[in-house]
Amino acid sequence: MENVILTVHLILALLLVGVVLLQRSEGGGLGMGGSGGGAMTRRQAATALTRATWLIAIAFICTSVALTIVAASNSSGGSVLDQIGSSTSQDAQGDDAAPGAGLLPPTTGTTSGSGSLTPPRADDATPPPAPAPAN
Repeated sequence: MENVILTVHLILALLLVGVVLLQRSEGGGLGMGGSGGGAMTRRQAATALTRATWLIAIAFICTSVALTIVAASNSSGGSVLDQIGSSTSQDAQGDDAAPGAGLLPPTTGTTSGSGSLTPPRADDATPPPAPAPAN
């Protein structure tokens, strides 16, 4: 059902863009310019293109609301953070690996074998061996 509404929604979006682009321009942007004085007081007759624009816009808004209602009814009611918290508790208990567990960085061991993911601090590092005396 959601896929059908989404498909109709996308078709309506394309139609709305097309119908708006087909309409005749009235002059400058944002309603400025256009015909001479008294243009705001005269009511223009609605053309077929204007009526089509209104109908497609209303249908677009209806499909938007329908998609919101369908998405809300299909939601699990929990947060994504709740799902992450439950997957880490499963790992600690030794259950099967969680679906996203492979995305986390390793907790022990690195390629250098030091066991830490951070480099050692200067005061933790052992000093390098002294150079051999020259003969």
